[in-house]
Amino acid sequence: MAERGAHALSLPDDWPAHPDPILALNRMGSFDWDLDSGLFSMDAQAHEIFDITPAEYDGHPESLASRVPGSEGQRLDALVARAMKDGRENYGTYIRLRRKDGSLRWVYTQGYIRRDDTGRPRRIIGIIRDATDELNDSAGLQERAARDAARREQTNVVQAATAALAHAHTVQDVIDVVKDTPGLALLGSTSLVLGLVEAGRIRLVAEGPEGSSVPGTRVTRIDEPYPMSEAVRTLSPRFIESPEDFADRYPILWPHITGLNITSAAYLPLIAQARPIGGMGLLYSGRYGFSPEERNVLVALGSSIAQSLQRAMFYEQEKDLAQGLQQAMLPRTIPSVPGADVAVRYRSGYAGGSLGRDIGGDWYDLIPLPGGRVGAVIGDVQGHDTHAAAVMGQLRIVLRAYAAEGHAPATVMARASVFLHELDTDRFATCLYAEADLSTGVVQVVRAGHIDPLVRLDDGSCRRVSVDGGLPLGLSAEFGSLEYPVCAMELDPGQALVLCTDGLVEQPGADLDDGMRTLVESIAAGPAEVRDLADRLIEIADARGGDDDVALLVLRRRALTERQPLGRLQQHVPPGDPEALTQARHLIRAAVRSWGARERSEEIELVADELITNVLMHTEGAAVVTLRVLSGTDRRLRVEVEDSSSALPRRREPGEQGVSGRGLLLVDRLTDVWGVEARGGGKCMWCEFVVPERD
Repeated sequence: MAERGAHALSLPDDWPAHPDPILALNRMGSFDWDLDSGLFSMDAQAHEIFDITPAEYDGHPESLASRVPGSEGQRLDALVARAMKDGRENYGTYIRLRRKDGSLRWVYTQGYIRRDDTGRPRRIIGIIRDATDELNDSAGLQERAARDAARREQTNVVQAATAALAHAHTVQDVIDVVKDTPGLALLGSTSLVLGLVEAGRIRLVAEGPEGSSVPGTRVTRIDEPYPMSEAVRTLSPRFIESPEDFADRYPILWPHITGLNITSAAYLPLIAQARPIGGMGLLYSGRYGFSPEERNVLVALGSSIAQSLQRAMFYEQEKDLAQGLQQAMLPRTIPSVPGADVAVRYRSGYAGGSLGRDIGGDWYDLIPLPGGRVGAVIGDVQGHDTHAAAVMGQLRIVLRAYAAEGHAPATVMARASVFLHELDTDRFATCLYAEADLSTGVVQVVRAGHIDPLVRLDDGSCRRVSVDGGLPLGLSAEFGSLEYPVCAMELDPGQALVLCTDGLVEQPGADLDDGMRTLVESIAAGPAEVRDLADRLIEIADARGGDDDVALLVLRRRALTERQPLGRLQQHVPPGDPEALTQARHLIRAAVRSWGARERSEEIELVADELITNVLMHTEGAAVVTLRVLSGTDRRLRVEVEDSSSALPRRREPGEQGVSGRGLLLVDRLTDVWGVEARGGGKCMWCEFVVPERD
């Protein structure tokens, strides 16, 4: 036995049987940390290094907290936790300890992690020694200074990245921060690649410098043998510490990047809410390996980028959903209106870049009406959420339907208010409805709690049109006040009507009147073309910012091609007055012939007489007949007969005697176009005849 032992060890006879004297001679202490019980046992030399007596120490690591500065303790805890998680057996690092007199000394500690059969860490046995003198020599100072400088540089990169990412709203913003932020380009690496996980694949979305990605790796499967794929698949970073390490571990990828002079690399999984959303590769030239501190810093950097990317993805998804809903609620297209140029714009309240729901209750609409008229609507439902958008969509459709039925502007507004009040909502809405007759330029405006319209004159100046208004929609019905005064104004050729919501007017720290004056000045200084003017006003709103959305409608009456009245006749025909009916017939015949429509005068007179007679026979009120000539692409004579009855005419079969039931058949056969529309509490039958141009 002795022979075999001597051969195996060949140690001196007086060699200690226990290591304690050896450790003591080298001024090293030892410790034994039982991870199950939490007890941290130290020998006498370790007590001396920690400058703590056995009586002052209760065997728990927490008792040493006063000796280990907070930052050093956190760094050591992270190092030990990482070693246990990665399955390593050893760890080692330099840390500073604070002695009783307040002075700081450097120590070196090294631990061996013992595990059970399942691989679970059970104990850590290690040494600790004073390293102050060791690190105080010139080489040690230089090494420590270089290590500290590198750590500070990496830490600064993380801090700068975190600060820059706080302002990134979209995925492209995050990419721009990583690639192009001054002082942060490529996060300190020689080249960088960034990929996002999509349906089991990784798609590269950024590279720097351009062309640094490997051909054929722009889209890869997660199960492929690439470092980024491994990092994403295992949710663990991949650190490559040398060219040899790279070539050995990833032989497929290495030949394609040899020209980049890569000496080390770090591939980080981008993890958010415990799932991978992407991966990032940082490739370095001229540096080898990664210290534990550097690894921790890079992992923290990856976590920060992952959180920003996820936030950006959520923001873009919500923005796309909100914009889609908003666009679905607004008119898909704006119809072409003969005699007018029209421009509409919508700007969401968060288009300026602030976070939030990109949706609101502002809307516009343009409604073609019979007789060369058009209805323009601008409105704002209370709130900035999906409910406001849903209410807005319903209210827009209802307003359009009431206007298309031919109701007077005040009636349109009153009925819309009743509808909103009866809707299952607590929201109200402001609204302005303008009905313009483009042949005469007469515009009837009603306002429900909305801001006044503006008119840009043909000389470029702009003025605010004061319109008496009623309560907002919904509230007027609730309080039983459905009166909406009608303001009549004229829009001359070349003039533009500007309707907008308060998001274009309100400014922080300014009242509404100041905002209206500023808007008047902006319109006057803007371009004359309606689309350019609308774009300019939205640009001003974007530059000002704000969380309120904006709806804008600009309607300019064309100067040359609109229909203009060349003649007009209006006659009141009371019931029970044969002389008045006869006089109306003579006036109609004379007016038609004087306007150069002699060829169709009999048809026009016959239809007008039929419509007037129908009113006198089937209603209890008078008939108001209006004739006027319209010019434009073709010359037309329009006949309108109004009465106080809301009952609409219907086509009937002629009776046995053939004396009734032929009225609408006659109108349909003789006119070029005809129709009926509501007018207040009554209706208006109208028809048009194409007549030749006058010589």
